[in-house]
Amino acid sequence: MADSDYLELKLLDGVLGGPDFVRPGTVYIALYTAAPSDSGGGTEVSTGVWTNYARVAVTNNATNFPAASGTSPALKSNGVAISFGTAAITGGPPVVTHVAIMDAASGGNQLKWGVLTSSKTINNGDPVSFPIGDLDVTHD
Repeated sequence: MADSDYLELKLLDGVLGGPDFVRPGTVYIALYTAAPSDSGGGTEVSTGVWTNYARVAVTNNATNFPAASGTSPALKSNGVAISFGTAAITGGPPVVTHVAIMDAASGGNQLKWGVLTSSKTINNGDPVSFPIGDLDVTHD
């Protein structure tokens, strides 16, 4: 996963002479049908098509995101399943290609973003989740 420009600036300031970065107490996992970038953007899943879609709130603690490990790159994975529930789709099914970690339930700042290993067409009635250990977060 890539760091957003927002997070890069916060981390640089926190490490070198600026205010400390205070991590959010809750992060929100968002799904995208078109790529975000370091500066944000992209196309988040539309509630006009996936009617019950919402970002998933995850308390930002060591249970939900256990300690990072390894090097080149260091890796952190989800310690609990992250479930979007069962999709209610109207019209053409969305094809999810990217994921982002945000600091708000809507709007807000993008912290991290990445490409899914493989895109996923979300059909009506599909359960959508990241099982434990499947949302891998690296630091670029």
